[in-house]
Amino acid sequence: MASTLQDSKDDLMRRAHDELSRDVADSTLTAREKLALTCRALFDAGHDSGLAGQITARADEPGTYYTQRLGLGFDEITAGNLLLVDEDLNVLDGKGIANPANRFHTWIYRARPDVNCIVHTHPFHVAALSMLEVPLVVSQMDIAPLYDDCAFLPDWPGVPVGNEEGEIISAALGDKKAILLAHHGHVVAGASIEEACSLGMLIERAAKLQLTAMAAGAIAPLPERLAREAHDWTLTPKRSQANFAYYARRALAKHPDALDN
Repeated sequence: MASTLQDSKDDLMRRAHDELSRDVADSTLTAREKLALTCRALFDAGHDSGLAGQITARADEPGTYYTQRLGLGFDEITAGNLLLVDEDLNVLDGKGIANPANRFHTWIYRARPDVNCIVHTHPFHVAALSMLEVPLVVSQMDIAPLYDDCAFLPDWPGVPVGNEEGEIISAALGDKKAILLAHHGHVVAGASIEEACSLGMLIERAAKLQLTAMAAGAIAPLPERLAREAHDWTLTPKRSQANFAYYARRALAKHPDALDN
């Protein structure tokens, strides 16, 4: 006999959250391995744009982070060829150089101690949407984690290799999880690698949905209370871990070399 058919939605949501927390185990992958799998997953999801884009994650020592080597595409990143760099992009471990555009990551990390992983790419639909100089519109349940959590920078500051761009982008991001950069791409600032991977996958889908909906008519807004409920329900550490585990399994099946050291 069913025993929960009279339970309130709040009770059911709390119970599901508790069950998810118990059921989803923490990953045994290293930060390097998670980053490599994130690169492969994003590549497969259309985030490749030649050598454009960067991914970083805080390392153990304050003021240091992992990033990919300039000259390698996201489909070539492995746990072993990632670089360890300092805030000035000096290479502390690994061969090659970091992308000079990584400089704005340092500004975000300094402004946001809650951020542990940054994904910046130029996927097709995000790039196309950025050309219209309009913010990301979240009006569908699947992309609720980005509801009221994606900022917008309407003025393109140029190639982000200077400290000026770091100040501009970090200020425009504010306390949000993501930002759409006009005439450029997007930045996701995740509390974890898992969260950054999940939101990176999601923002490209969101842009694709928005462009498709805009071509058909006016986009209707979500009710704010329900949208915030969906945001809070879907953007939790354990749900990000579950999402990442799926993306990682799928990436590893296609790219078994990603974990090579």
